[in-house]
Amino acid sequence: MIPTLNAAARLPPLLAQLRAAGVGEVILADGGSTDGTTALAGARVIAAPRGRGAQLRAGTAAARGPWLLVLHADTRLGPGWEEAVAAALAEPGRARHFAFALDDPSPQARRLERAVAWRCRALALPYGDQGLLIHHGLLAAVGGYAPIPLMEDVDLVRRLGRRRLAPLPAQAITSAERWRREGWRRRSARNLALLALWFLGAPPRLLARLYG
Repeated sequence: MIPTLNAAARLPPLLAQLRAAGVGEVILADGGSTDGTTALAGARVIAAPRGRGAQLRAGTAAARGPWLLVLHADTRLGPGWEEAVAAALAEPGRARHFAFALDDPSPQARRLERAVAWRCRALALPYGDQGLLIHHGLLAAVGGYAPIPLMEDVDLVRRLGRRRLAPLPAQAITSAERWRREGWRRRSARNLALLALWFLGAPPRLLARLYG
């Protein structure tokens, strides 16, 4: 399942990858795209209120299979992901996330990847761009995705807790376009500030405005 909003330029490689792997139903939880996203072949489109949390909640409610693989539109999956996912299906009581990687050869990208790996090990805090493989029953047991516009990923993994969350031995490779456009230090500092504000109790709608 993929939350989308005007993702027609970024989404086709991921859809092609999922189709080639023969995955089950692919759902686009769309927040009102106007660029042709909803006309892309190979996916079932669910219209949802705009905002990642609300879109993910609508998409998970519409999913028919027992397992959900939640991905971002600007992501593709690294080698070995199919085998890693298949092995994880034997343990429905744990959610799984991929290792974070960026499609950029720069030293800044490698430093950010190492920082994210530390965050996941030390804090058990993967973000949504690392994907999430979760059984429908486990998702329901923790209350599902909250219909909030930002930090829906952090909110969910905090409710899952470390014991019900584990890494997959494969990468989710995310577009580095936003870091290149906004500056590596500036974007990383903003993301860290938003996370701190979340833990201090700032409203998600305020954080979404700050995020842009």
